[in-house]
Amino acid sequence: MKNIVIVGGGAGGLELATYLGNTLGRKKRANVILNDRNQTHLWKPLLHELATGALDDGVEALSYRAHAHNHHFHFEQGAMVGLNRQHKYVELSPVYGEDGDMIVVSRRIPYDYLVIAIGSKSNDFNTKGVAENCIFLDNPAQAMRFQQKMLELFLKLRENQALDDIGEEESKQQLAEDGHINIAIVGAGATGVELSAELYNAAEHLSSYGYGEIDSSRLKVTLIEAGPRILPALPERISNDATEELSKLGVKVKTNTMIVEADKKCLITKEGSQIPADLMVWSAGIRTSSITQNFDGLEINRINQLVVKKTLQTTEDDTIFAMGDCCFFMQDDGTPIPPKAQAAHQMAGFCAKNIIALFEGKPLKEFKYNDKGSLVSLSEFTAFGALGGKLTGGSSMTIEGKIAQWMYISLYRMHQAALHGCFKTGLIIVVGRLNRFLRPALKLH
Repeated sequence: MKNIVIVGGGAGGLELATYLGNTLGRKKRANVILNDRNQTHLWKPLLHELATGALDDGVEALSYRAHAHNHHFHFEQGAMVGLNRQHKYVELSPVYGEDGDMIVVSRRIPYDYLVIAIGSKSNDFNTKGVAENCIFLDNPAQAMRFQQKMLELFLKLRENQALDDIGEEESKQQLAEDGHINIAIVGAGATGVELSAELYNAAEHLSSYGYGEIDSSRLKVTLIEAGPRILPALPERISNDATEELSKLGVKVKTNTMIVEADKKCLITKEGSQIPADLMVWSAGIRTSSITQNFDGLEINRINQLVVKKTLQTTEDDTIFAMGDCCFFMQDDGTPIPPKAQAAHQMAGFCAKNIIALFEGKPLKEFKYNDKGSLVSLSEFTAFGALGGKLTGGSSMTIEGKIAQWMYISLYRMHQAALHGCFKTGLIIVVGRLNRFLRPALKLH
């Protein structure tokens, strides 16, 4: 029985493992193995909600092992550190416990077909001080780190307010500016914009949970973009409308501003000015992990993405596929497929069909990306989007408000349906509605 190994349990990798497990694994036609460094899966576009506590990872996170049991595939935890194409195996690093003890030794997993879907990580462009002083909102651990630091800042603000009331000025803890919380976000793509709005939604709820009186005058969020406008992937009108909405919330939007250094308490611009901050997030660009340089001669580009053919097979090895953010796929119009969740979703379904075609001795098909547009949510306040021409039957169409919010949520529901089926997804929606009454609006731990 052939081994199909999928490295990376993100949106695309987990959907692919689920599909192949339900088709090939269930019928014992193949041994499907999913590998990831983590034990649980969380949809990456939700990380900004996890960072503010609007999302509870204890509810939304999905156990790889439990899901593997339910869908006829196997799960192996560990980071992929090497690839041997001659002997056809991937090498996994050991797994260590919280105390540093080795729990699982390094392993070699043989494969007949390999799918690499390791996603992407933030690109700091080697900017001085960023790695040491900024949080990269590209994985759940970083999002949880942000939330912890954010809650500490709000507690410090509450303490300062209490000391103000009793006149203990000398005992006050210093924030970037007395009496304010300054949060700076570098990069005004979807992640930066959504996090900016979500922070003000979190501030409203924290005021009800004993964190003191918090409003837009106390919370100062600065959104920094090197380009001329925010949301460069969306039409200019949406960019302008989103800028206006963010400004109403209290966000200070700074465009045409390049950051050249990050200090412990401020960001330094190319012009030499300083932007004070108690908490800094870097979301200005992506790259693939440099581990792909150790993938036994597979072709990569300048940001370490694996170059693939139209069939999603790597250019150097037809038994190895790559998909999602970690692959470089040049479209017929001369543009690469953008790193979007919808691209990973489409690639997962296509890759599954091509692998099944290999099993059945049928010719492989060429992947065609259907860009259905882009959506961005400003928390509970509003949402904006641009629907692709193929979806609207002609030119692109912009949407906003409740319709855009509904379509934004539907993207996550599509992902859940691919993993659980429509019936279970419907039950998840019902449970989510009930949790609005049973659980606090924010996770506070």
